[in-house]
Amino acid sequence: MNFLIRVPLNTSPEQHARLCELRGVFARVCNELAPQVQQSKVWNRVALHHLHYRGLREKFPTLGSQMVCNAIYAVSKMARLIYQHPASPYSLARRPGQPLPLLKFADSCPVYFDRHTLSIKGGQLSLFTMDGRMRFELSLDADKLALFSQTKLREVVLNERLDHTFELSFHLSSLDASESVADSDLSEEASDAVSGSSPSIPEYVSVEIAP
Repeated sequence: MNFLIRVPLNTSPEQHARLCELRGVFARVCNELAPQVQQSKVWNRVALHHLHYRGLREKFPTLGSQMVCNAIYAVSKMARLIYQHPASPYSLARRPGQPLPLLKFADSCPVYFDRHTLSIKGGQLSLFTMDGRMRFELSLDADKLALFSQTKLREVVLNERLDHTFELSFHLSSLDASESVADSDLSEEASDAVSGSSPSIPEYVSVEIAP
């Protein structure tokens, strides 16, 4: 069973600006990596890490090592959706022998966090920014707090809502004895692939086909 917990962040103007800056650099890293994926046709997360982590880390030193890893994950995930999903109009299977289209990430793209860049302790949420940790009081009822210790954390995503409030989305899934780690890491687009439904390309990603 999957669970989703949304946590809006009550930011000051200065904190909001810091999160916007983080998101902008995160998008720049994604756009630095996307052409490499297009040319090499390699989007496996581990392979991308081995090929490009060092160069990205040197080019974007302020982002931090783990956040660079998270940007690699973001590109890998989107590439799987657009290049690999059987129902995607841009998939390799539908365009054999043709060059891959280029993915471009808007500055409004989500930022992915993990246990190295975000922590929850004593009712306080702490998350990474490029100029130090940002902390917020976490007000959740007991049932939601219990889920963090009873489930597997799949993803933590920072988005900006239409009202300009930043919000963290915690994607959690329960595990039983019959599930493998690989099964628990199935993303929503992988689930769509099983059902055969067409993937929904998010607004923050544009797909450019070479002439």
